[in-house]
Amino acid sequence: MPREGETQRASAYAVHPGGKGANQALAASRAGARVVLAGAVGRDAMADAALALVRAAGVDIDAVARVDAPTGLALIHVDAQGRNAITIVPGANATVHAAMLADRDLDGRTTLVLQLEIPLDEVTSAARRADARGALVVLNAAPAAALSADLLDAVDVLVVNVHEAATVARAASLPADPAAFCVAAANRHALAAIVTLGADGVVAADATGSYRLPAAHVDVVDTTAAGDAFVGALAAALDRGDSLADALADGAAAGSYACTQPGAQPSIAPRERWRELARDLRAAATVESRR
Repeated sequence: MPREGETQRASAYAVHPGGKGANQALAASRAGARVVLAGAVGRDAMADAALALVRAAGVDIDAVARVDAPTGLALIHVDAQGRNAITIVPGANATVHAAMLADRDLDGRTTLVLQLEIPLDEVTSAARRADARGALVVLNAAPAAALSADLLDAVDVLVVNVHEAATVARAASLPADPAAFCVAAANRHALAAIVTLGADGVVAADATGSYRLPAAHVDVVDTTAAGDAFVGALAAALDRGDSLADALADGAAAGSYACTQPGAQPSIAPRERWRELARDLRAAATVESRR
């Protein structure tokens, strides 16, 4: 990866549709859920390209606004080991607001998935509104940010990677250790807390148990969108009523498969591609009762 003042020569570049909200919507759709995407794109040439794959996957994009700001963009460096470093330019994403969500999409039959590439105040407003109406609220706290108690209290499922967990933990005076963080967050905010650990798998906790899944053994090509594939598949599983342990296995399998493919949305695969891997990961999971 380039360091300060350094220019590196890359071997290739590619342009793919992405963005956390769109990636997670696509992943949930390809995992079998019916999905509505709310957000914003610009009136520029990037807008149609940004929505092409979610539209083709059958995601409802009627709630995606066209605004007078450039379509959001992510600049992603990927090294020879498939690891990435990302700079995001919010653009139209900075104009997204909670009122874009219709009341009909926020009730006890709905799972609302939120992430932090849109304004944090609007995320908080949407989460509190959805929680009050009985929806299941899933928050992927990425990019990393300190989260208010009001937001965490409105969330049913919190998903973070190890770096994001550290940011949340510091701001909320929660334990730094990922497994201990999950237990403490679950206890304090009555939610399921999940920390993805890359090659070390996944840890989680909710009111009833503590969970650990190993990482899948795959040939890593590009880790871009692996976390989004995890979140979308997890949300789809929870939405259809699967247990947290089963949903974690689906998420881990979808994310692991995404690591074997280049790009953001092009790496997000239909459930049939990773279903067997999910079964293997579920069999290898450990669950300890907290009751």
